[in-house]
Amino acid sequence: MEHRNPFPAVDIIVEMIDRPQRPIVLIERHNLPYGWAIPGGFMDYGEPAEETARREAMEEIGLEIELIDLLQVYSDPARDQRQHTISMVYIATATGEPQAGDDAKDAKIINIWEIPKNLCFDHDRILHDYLQYRNYGIRPRL
Repeated sequence: MEHRNPFPAVDIIVEMIDRPQRPIVLIERHNLPYGWAIPGGFMDYGEPAEETARREAMEEIGLEIELIDLLQVYSDPARDQRQHTISMVYIATATGEPQAGDDAKDAKIINIWEIPKNLCFDHDRILHDYLQYRNYGIRPRL
């Protein structure tokens, strides 16, 4: 039997602290699976997760971010239909105007009450957990 490991990734919930209500940034994916997603991507070999988050934010939305907290690690084998991924999800802050880059077709600043329904992967669950934490201080359950 071939030995296989999950692929490590990061996702970043980017709060725009220079806007009222602290909206977040979502990207519209240019590649499959299509739809809206939290910025993020796969770790490079030898790269710490925190650096992956900063690199992916710059590549996908063109913003320098400040990491604030680690929301949770998401590892359900079904979270990504392409392969088994493990994502470390960070909460970060940024200022400025996001610009779509890398595999992002579009980047938008979204108020939390305007989050689209067609989110990719398990990002609806992640954003639900984030809102519970942001609004009520309730951390996601393990």
